[in-house]
Order: sequence, then C-alpha cells, then structure tokens
Amino acid sequence: MGFGTLAVVSVVALLGPLLAYRRRWNLPVVLGELAAGALIGVSGFHLVDPDDSTFAFLADIGFALVMFVAGTHVPMRDTAIRPALRRGAARAVAVGVAAVPVGIALAAVFGTGKAGLYSVLVASSSAALVLPIVDSLRLAGRPVVETVAQVAIADTVCIVALPLVIDPGRAARAAVGAVVVAAGAALVYLAFRWFVRTGLQDRSHRISEERGFALELRVNLALLFGLAALATWTHVSIMLAGFGLGLALSAVGEPRRLARQLFGLTEGFLGPLFFVWLGASLDLRALALHPSYIGLGLALGLSALVVHGLARLLGQPMPLAALAAAQLGIPVAAATIGTQLGLFEEGEAPALLLGALVTIGIAAVAGGLAVRRGLVETRDHPARPR
Repeated sequence: MGFGTLAVVSVVALLGPLLAYRRRWNLPVVLGELAAGALIGVSGFHLVDPDDSTFAFLADIGFALVMFVAGTHVPMRDTAIRPALRRGAARAVAVGVAAVPVGIALAAVFGTGKAGLYSVLVASSSAALVLPIVDSLRLAGRPVVETVAQVAIADTVCIVALPLVIDPGRAARAAVGAVVVAAGAALVYLAFRWFVRTGLQDRSHRISEERGFALELRVNLALLFGLAALATWTHVSIMLAGFGLGLALSAVGEPRRLARQLFGLTEGFLGPLFFVWLGASLDLRALALHPSYIGLGLALGLSALVVHGLARLLGQPMPLAALAAAQLGIPVAAATIGTQLGLFEEGEAPALLLGALVTIGIAAVAGGLAVRRGLVETRDHPARPR
C-alpha cells in the first residue's frame, strides 16, 4: 500500500459526505463510504487490494476508533436519561426476548445455522446513528428520552454479545476474553475518575492547551491501543476494546477538546478508511449469484422493524419504535469479524449490510413521522442535553 492508494481512498470517501449532504434524508456518512469501497474494491474496478496487510491494519485502527467514538456517544452522564432507564431497559429486554425466536426462524429458513447472530442483529440498535437523528430533528419529550435510553442499553448489550454468538465454537474463549477486556475498561474508568477528582485532568488539560501537547489524545490513543492489544491477546474483537474505552470516557465526561481531536482523526481519515476498506472487501456480486442472501438481508431488516415495533405494546410511539430499529455498528462489526475469520459463505456478509441499509431507510422515514407527531422540542419539553 502506498500514497497512491491512500489518495484514491481519501478521494472516493468524499462520496460519504456528498450522499449525506441533505439533512432531510437522514443518511449516515458511512453509507457513501461503503458504496465507494465497493466501487473500487473486489465488487468494482479492483483499484485497491483489501487483503494488503498495511491497508487491513490501518482499517483495524479505524475500526477501533469508530467503536471508541461510538462508546463516547452513549449518554452515560445525561441526567435526563436516568429516570427513563427503567422503561428503556424494559423495552430493550422485551425486544431482545422477541428477537430470539425470530433469529431461530431466520436461521432455519435460510439454512445458515446462525440463529444467535441473527437474534443479536435483529435486537440491536445503533446509538451512533439514532442520536444524531434525534439531535438533528430536535426530537424531545419523555418518549424520546426513553427511546434514547433503550437504544443505548441495546447497543451496549449487543456489542458485548456479538463476539459470543458469531462463532459459537469459540464462545467460551470469547466470553473469557470479553470479561478480561471489560475489566481493563473498568480499571481505566477508575483511573479516569481518580484523575478528575485529584484535579490532574484540569491541570494537564490546561498545560496541553497552552503548550499544544495534545496530551488527552495521546493518552487515550495509548489506552485504546493497549486495550486493543489485550483484546487481540485474549482472542476477542477490538470492537470491545474501543467501545469499552468510549463508555469509560463518557462516564467521567469527555473533554470538548479531546472530542474535537477524536472527531478530526476518526471522521477525517481513519474512520472513512475503515468503511472504504470494508466496502472494498465485500463481494457484492455474490448477492446476485446467491439470491437467497438478498432475501436474508431484507428479512433481517424487516424483522428488526417488526420486533422493535412490539415496543408499541409497551406504550412507545410507533415512529420511535421504528427509529430504535436502526442498525449500523453491529452489522458492520459482524461483517468485519466474520470476513476476517472466514466464518461466512459468499454473499453472507453483504447480506448483513443490506439488512442494515433497510433499517437506515426505515429510520429516515421514522424520524420525519416523529416530527409530524409533534415529538419535537417545545418550552415544556426542551431538547435532550447535548
């Protein structure tokens, strides 16, 4: 991999912002980046080699950073969400329980034997996708806050569960690794708390800003890579390392300067590189050769809508239930892990992303319906704290 490849990747990744330009569409930037990767990868013109070791390693770094930033988006300190946790948790549990028989049925119909994986996919939500939609449309009120809590809980639980179900033969080892990585993230959280309480964070932040040291970014990258090394050593996905560190940072409060630095590093370079690499590594032509996987993708997306729609029985407005069905991180992580470990048949990984695209389209429509239902900011119901 050389600078020419990086130039190509950086240019085609601009398709992401171009497709996401119109706010009314509520399309995530990663959609265009995945499409760009497919265009220049094995499904398209073969301009890049996703099997290149340097390209794949940079993509791994991007994956870890994407999950890190996703973890910081979970509103751990949002006081408005805490009273809604009970209802949000109840709905997340109800959706999770309902997803199990659906996952079993999908695995039986399509003959893949991946009931656990499909159950997790159908039950999952994406905080990194739903929260920006909520903020951009200025959705507010008690039902919205409860939905945000539900999405945060579902996202966290499904990220932990994914490594355990994607390869059942190694579930025990993955469980041990997940516990080790979670313990590491918990220790980081305690260290962060001590750092804040002793005033060291304020002092280091002041010195870093005055002298241009970027200490927060350096320290967090060191912690991220350390947890990623621990995850690799214990044979679990770096997804857990990134998300766990993000949760730890969110729980103590992410400094705005660090948020800007992470945004620039992740969204400006390594995040787009990861999604372009993922799109380039997927052979979308396999969907045409195996039409049943097109059916699988559509079934996964529609099943997520149906299962999340059951929360309507628990008092959740249907537009918000449909919005909570939006998936991104879990299908992307499943496609990445399954591709890297050789767990999928041809066309299976693209099918998972097709299912995610179905839910993204549903979420775009659901956001507009929520606005029409009046679930927006008013004097009585201010917007969720940012």
